[in-house]
Amino acid sequence: MATKNILVVPGDGIGQEVTAVGKKVLDAIATKFGHTFNYDTALIGHVAIEATGNPLPDETLQKMKKSDAVLFGAVGHPKYDNDPTAKVRPEQGLLKMRKELGLYANLRPIKLFDELLGASSIKPEILKGADILFFRELTGDIYFGEKGRKNDGDTAFDIAEYSRFEVERIARKAFEAARTRRKKLCSVDKANVIETSRLWREVVQKIALEYPDVEVEHQFVDATAMLLIKDPRRFDVVVTANLFGDILTDEASQIAGSMGMLASASVGDGTGVYEPIHGSAHDITGKGVANPLASILSAALLLDISFGMQAESAAVIKAVDQVLKAGYRTRDIADAQTPADKILGTDAIGAEVLKHI
Repeated sequence: MATKNILVVPGDGIGQEVTAVGKKVLDAIATKFGHTFNYDTALIGHVAIEATGNPLPDETLQKMKKSDAVLFGAVGHPKYDNDPTAKVRPEQGLLKMRKELGLYANLRPIKLFDELLGASSIKPEILKGADILFFRELTGDIYFGEKGRKNDGDTAFDIAEYSRFEVERIARKAFEAARTRRKKLCSVDKANVIETSRLWREVVQKIALEYPDVEVEHQFVDATAMLLIKDPRRFDVVVTANLFGDILTDEASQIAGSMGMLASASVGDGTGVYEPIHGSAHDITGKGVANPLASILSAALLLDISFGMQAESAAVIKAVDQVLKAGYRTRDIADAQTPADKILGTDAIGAEVLKHI
C-alpha cells in the first residue's frame, strides 16, 4: 500500500471533462489495491488567464513541484488562435511548465487496440500489430529559441537551438526503453538541411555505441511521415526533436484510430505530467461526447512511470480493452457498424471502464 499526492490540472475545454473521468479511475485503483491518493487542483491556460492574468500562476507551479505526479487536461482557446497579436497565450503556461519542471522527454505510446482496426482510415492489414513508442524532446527547438519580428513587422523569425546535453539525455532514455522492447530505435531528423539535426544525428550516433544490442536507423522527418502511414509496424522506439515529434505523433494518432485514444507522459528528473494529446477541442466542449479513454490511459502511464505500480497500470489498460471488446465506443472511434446504443458519452464510457476495474 502507498500514499501518493496527485495534482489534477484540468486546464481548458474538454480537459475539464476527461480529467474528471481519469481521476475516478485512479480512485477505483486506489480502492482495489489499497492505496491512498490525495488530490489537489490548480489552474493553467485560458482559465488561469481569466482568473489571474497568468497562464501558469505561481501557485500552480509550486503545487506541481510538491506533487508526486500531475494528471493534466489540455490548454488552448479559439480566442487566442484567432488573434496572433495576443501577448499572453494559454500555451505559454504549457511551455513554462515543461521548462520549470524539467520535463525534457515526452513519451507517446502509439498502440492499436485490435477492436479499433476499423476506426482508422488506414487499411487494417497495414495497421494490425503496430506498437510504437515515441520520445519527443520537449525543452529545445524553435519552441524555446529566440523569436520575434523585424523589418517593421514584415519579417518573423524563430531560432531553433539544441545543445549536445539536451540530445544526449533524451537519446539515452529512448535507448533504455528500446532495450525493454524489440531493441530497435529510429532517430528522426533533417540532417541533410538543418544544422541542429546534424548535431542531433552526431550525438545519437555516439550514444548508440553504448547500446550495441539496439539496432539503430536514422530517417529524415519527411520519409518518416510517409513510412508511418505506409508501414507503421517497422517502427519500435522513435526519438526526435520537439517540432518533428509534435507533428509526427499527431499523424500517428491515425494508427490508434483517434487522438482520443492517445495518452502521453512528460517526464524529466522530478514530477511527471500525464495528459491526453488531443488538446482542448472547444468545438465539443460541454457536449458530453469527448473521449476520456486517452485521459484514462494517461492515468495508467502515471501509475506505471511515476509510482512504479505496474499491476495497477495493467488493470486500467485491461479494463479499457474489455470495454472496447464489449463493443462500446465514443463517437470519434465508432464506425458505420457500431450500434447506436453502444455509442456512449464521456461519463458513460468512463463508467463502463470503472465496472471492469
